[in-house]
Amino acid sequence: MDFDVAVIGGGPGGYVCAVRAAQLGLKTVVVEEVGLGGTCLHRGCIPTKSLLQTAHVKRIIECADEFGIETQYKTTDIRKVVERSEKVIAMLNRGVDGLLASASVTKIDGHAEFLDKTTISISCKDGSTQSVTASNIVIATGAVPRSIGGLESLVTKNLVWTSKEALKPDTIPQALLILGSGAIGIELASFYNAMGSEVTVVEIQDRILTQEDADISEEARKAFSKQGIKIMTGTNASMFVEEAGRVSAELRNSGETIAKCAVFDKVIVAIGVVPNTQNLGLDRIGVKTKPNGAIEVFDHQETSVKNIFAIGDVTEAPWLAHKASREGIIAAEKIANLQVITPINLQAIPSCIYSYPQIASIGMTEEMAREVCKNIRVGRSYFRANGRALTAGEPDGFVKVIFESATGELLGAHMVGAEVTELLPIFSLAIASELTEKEILTTVFPHPTLSECLQEAVISCS
Repeated sequence: MDFDVAVIGGGPGGYVCAVRAAQLGLKTVVVEEVGLGGTCLHRGCIPTKSLLQTAHVKRIIECADEFGIETQYKTTDIRKVVERSEKVIAMLNRGVDGLLASASVTKIDGHAEFLDKTTISISCKDGSTQSVTASNIVIATGAVPRSIGGLESLVTKNLVWTSKEALKPDTIPQALLILGSGAIGIELASFYNAMGSEVTVVEIQDRILTQEDADISEEARKAFSKQGIKIMTGTNASMFVEEAGRVSAELRNSGETIAKCAVFDKVIVAIGVVPNTQNLGLDRIGVKTKPNGAIEVFDHQETSVKNIFAIGDVTEAPWLAHKASREGIIAAEKIANLQVITPINLQAIPSCIYSYPQIASIGMTEEMAREVCKNIRVGRSYFRANGRALTAGEPDGFVKVIFESATGELLGAHMVGAEVTELLPIFSLAIASELTEKEILTTVFPHPTLSECLQEAVISCS
């Protein structure tokens, strides 16, 4: 079969790229090995948020008395929690399938491997093999969870989980160890803490959420600790051993054993991801990769081989679904030879963490800004002074903004608190539109809303 564009991978980067290419008149095929929607839909963004929404509902019920409502809360049925998550996934999966069909994109279920620079061989799920030729090929195979060597037997015995297993639990573990304090680890910590687990988070760095602004990281740590999550930074976990159906682990801090042989019901490994470039035949066609396995990309997502593109988590960080989607559009528009293609600004990719409290950020942290700018101004506002936050019973958290003094350019915005992920697009639009401090100040924000806190932060540094 001959196509203008072949997309390997049907995740949020791949299927968006395929649809955009088809819209531009290109005959397109997408090859997906596991399920349309990729990791985001099946093992990441969507199931995680579904579980966290359950945790949110549970918290509301448990504090209903504060709002004058009497309830008779009984228990949580984890089976129903997971079933609801799977229903949401199935619904969205059908939506992606329908989107591809409406755009006349051909779909093939199977694993693709390069035979040469214009040909891929597909090992189909039905056992057959197909060969596809395309003038342009887009690699959108995503990433897989990073593993720790030596834990294979504990994984087999269902004692050690990746995020995949953690999203479909049969029971809620009483004692849970989470390795890693990035977005995945923190979101899972929030869910299991709300479900009643005694959660311990171990992070080898000196603080959690190291990609976030230091002030946000510290505020989040305080909030998590207050909820009963045990945070252990500067700590390394090792010596994992099964003990009567549980896992013992040695936790060391600065070379000293501080909790030797602590015992847990489950261990979640959430130490990041690695690009999924295995078994694609990249060496056969000369596509260059970085030391970590990520595919090296240049202008408009093109690789070192002409007419072969790479998008999303298989390339460089940040590993985010919305970044992958935008890169997919850029690659499709380049293939279609559009005259004007807006490039992606990796310094202005919004980041959202749906823990409790939520965390949202875009642009430079204060530390980064001070390294590149001579003069900056930093403003803050606190939700405890916001009427909507108080009426909602969510007074914790704050908004932090960073401006370049001379130009009024918004360099970064960082938030921690209730529903801040829904507020972040205001700052995303401001950065994308190159709005200045003055333009944000003269915008009328509705009252009473959480969004007023954004403008108050700007006012505080003017």
